[in-house]
Amino acid sequence: MTEPGEGAAAKDANGGVRAGNLARVLRLVHLGGEQSRAQLTAVTGLNRSTIADLVAELAGDGWVVEREPGPVGRVGRPSPVVAAAPTTVVIAVNPEVDAVEIAAIDLARTIAVRERIESTSLLGADEVAPLVAGVIDRWTRGALAGMRVIAVGVAVPGLVRAADGLVRNAPHLGWTDLPLRASIAAATGLPVAVGNDASLGALAEHLFGAAQGVDDLVYLNGGPSGIGGGIIVHGAPVGGVGGFAGEFGQNRVDVSSDAVLEDVVSRARLLAALGLAVADEATLASALAAAADEDAVRAECSRQRAFLAQAIADAVNILNPSVVVLGGFLALLASVDVEGFAADVAARAMTENAEGLRILPASLAADRLLLGAAELAWTTARVI
Repeated sequence: MTEPGEGAAAKDANGGVRAGNLARVLRLVHLGGEQSRAQLTAVTGLNRSTIADLVAELAGDGWVVEREPGPVGRVGRPSPVVAAAPTTVVIAVNPEVDAVEIAAIDLARTIAVRERIESTSLLGADEVAPLVAGVIDRWTRGALAGMRVIAVGVAVPGLVRAADGLVRNAPHLGWTDLPLRASIAAATGLPVAVGNDASLGALAEHLFGAAQGVDDLVYLNGGPSGIGGGIIVHGAPVGGVGGFAGEFGQNRVDVSSDAVLEDVVSRARLLAALGLAVADEATLASALAAAADEDAVRAECSRQRAFLAQAIADAVNILNPSVVVLGGFLALLASVDVEGFAADVAARAMTENAEGLRILPASLAADRLLLGAAELAWTTARVI
């Protein structure tokens, strides 16, 4: 199986242009969902015969499928509908302190199969690659039988060097200078991409979620491994020179102490106030809603919200985003009093920078990190 346009490039003097057009059509279907040939013609500016030819090649190579549209109530033959094929997938992986979540995701962002592997101890650096390879092998002989797996994307709660996928430091997992990309590639035989989980969450929310269509945003996610962040400026992710940008959780909150943001705005502290040892996002949300009026819970939420509001205000002053998206338990903290929290952020930020600012909960729920990892995998496989 070739990449979109690879075969055409060898036999077409304008192979580079054709490959670009094939990738463009496929990306439109990936980002916008199924579309008619007429819509693709209008968006790309290419003529109908060219679109028909491109779609035929993509369909022949297994990237898209075509079907006749339903009744449209008008005279004439309607344009065929082009949709991403469900038979080609990437594997998305999100290791955390209490579990590893793995999913197979197609170009239409449909999760074909997923598995959450719970753990009572941290996953060792030497365990992650064989675990991923084992799951892929089992799936390809079962749920993914007859399907094509083309790449792996991994969302890691830590610092990942963009140049080579080296996990420089994932403190909550105990990983230091782990060559994760190379290890998983060797174990699976697939192209592998590794990125910071919050940066990938930001990308997913920007492309498909709460901040879809927003070009300037800050994303903050709170999970079992602390607080991470992602930044989109002028529609492009900001990674910094090494790929380490967005570590809001490590910002000092008091110059007189070593405490950082994720020490004081903490999922563990919130769980303790609620009397819970562990909880997934849904359970935590239900428990917080039920206990929001209890003195201890209200006091803990108020304290954490104040620190979080200041951190967001600092980000607003520096980056001037139009939207701040909150994921994980941070969204729950804001949801206790949405208007009051937004007013607190605005009061702490420069008036001009906060004008028109919207603070939104992440809309992709537990899928956001997996979708971000999948997006990285598709890009690494040079599909979109």
